[in-house]
Amino acid sequence: MAQAMPSIATDDFLHAVGLADPSLLRSFAYVGGRWISGGAARTFAVTDPATGSELAEVAALDGADSRAAVDAAQAAFAGWSGLLPQARSRILRAWYERIVAHAEDLARIMTLEQGKPISEARGEIDYAASFIEFYAEEAKRPNIESVTSHLPDAEVEVWREPVGVAALITPWNFPSAMLTRKAAAALAAGCTVIAHPSAETPLSALALAELAERAGLPAGVFNVVTGKAAEVVGPWMDDARVRAVSFTGSTGIGKLLYRQGAETVKRLVLELGGHAPFLMFADADLDRAVDEAVKAKFATSGQDCLGANRFFVERGVYDEFCRRFAERTAALTVGPGMDDPDIGPLMNEAAVRKQQAHVADAVARGARVLAGGELHPAGPLFFAPTVLADVPADAQIMGEETFGPVAAIAPFDTEAEALDRANATEYGLIAYLHTQDPRRIYRLSRALEFGMVAVNRTKVTGAPIPFGGMKQSGLEREGSRLGLEAFTEVKYVCRDWA
Repeated sequence: MAQAMPSIATDDFLHAVGLADPSLLRSFAYVGGRWISGGAARTFAVTDPATGSELAEVAALDGADSRAAVDAAQAAFAGWSGLLPQARSRILRAWYERIVAHAEDLARIMTLEQGKPISEARGEIDYAASFIEFYAEEAKRPNIESVTSHLPDAEVEVWREPVGVAALITPWNFPSAMLTRKAAAALAAGCTVIAHPSAETPLSALALAELAERAGLPAGVFNVVTGKAAEVVGPWMDDARVRAVSFTGSTGIGKLLYRQGAETVKRLVLELGGHAPFLMFADADLDRAVDEAVKAKFATSGQDCLGANRFFVERGVYDEFCRRFAERTAALTVGPGMDDPDIGPLMNEAAVRKQQAHVADAVARGARVLAGGELHPAGPLFFAPTVLADVPADAQIMGEETFGPVAAIAPFDTEAEALDRANATEYGLIAYLHTQDPRRIYRLSRALEFGMVAVNRTKVTGAPIPFGGMKQSGLEREGSRLGLEAFTEVKYVCRDWA
């Protein structure tokens, strides 16, 4: 494992970003309190999806480096877990304060490597920081519970203790918030962390590591290991010292990690696919429903597990909803994230091909294109925001998460039909419901098979809420007090003073 001073991104990137603090740009991994390379010629390129230009060459670590990160985290565990909760809280608070102070730089780095509009990137940095602030407070409140004894002359207590080394595997669509949501909970619980950011967006994670170091996180407590997922994550899944794994990404990869984790009985937190339904009834506020539909579909250019994918609209307002939604969609601006458009580029060519395939399949099955439906002239990774009407149930887009700016709409006639179609999926992350009938709100909030239900609104997430889904959308919850549970073990102590 070679050590060197952190390298700097390309001059083009530095010029484009215009950072107040260029030292936030790191292209080496961070392991055991050191910035390390992957050795000679072991790097991978990070590119700007808006232009295709190379932003930086980042260290590609291998299996030996990955295991060294576990060594570092394991060595640091006793010291970190042994700190008073108040001491861990102060360090987390210092990390939060540094993120807030450098929020604009962090947002700019994110937009260049991920592509999202700069206003959304700024919002994500605020969101990311909120998890650290929240868990800095939760760190001071470990749950030690005194239990009324069932035995004579015995005292009974239940303790929560950190599980040990926690591996965090984060996606490219929210490269800062998904890392802090996991890391803040694990660190607050007393765990040490090894994190693998997506190879498409590692610069945001490395910038957060730089600020964690400045905040005083001890060496080995927080490690960021860059490289190919198979080379980095594979050794972690085989290593019994890695007690917990938290992953956000596709259901397919989540299932693979589930199988791999069985051998060493790892604690798993899986936040997987979405495929959210959007149900609109005729009694809903039409103007508000259209506004919320645009937000639910096109945030992060549609590349969001919370994004609405299937729109079911009661027939009495179906035509008018389609017309208004299509008009709003056609008016959305498209362009590079630094220009702060409504829609930025997609992450890669595979994402573009998926939009094209879903549109072509739906049209072949009788769907109508009301807006978009094709590549956008802004560049090869830009897809025009698209609205498809009269989409049949057997269309691919009704069965698969599109993860892009394509909305599929279909009419329904009864509440039972809408509920059946909404639940007709193995995904169960979030559902959107628009109606003004309080009895229907109650019935459907209970009957929808989703971990979260948003009623007459889109934004529901935040640090205090338990984020997660049912069925094949994942296991466990992130955020809230519940987010600590995966990183702790329950210990029961029964004491007799003899």
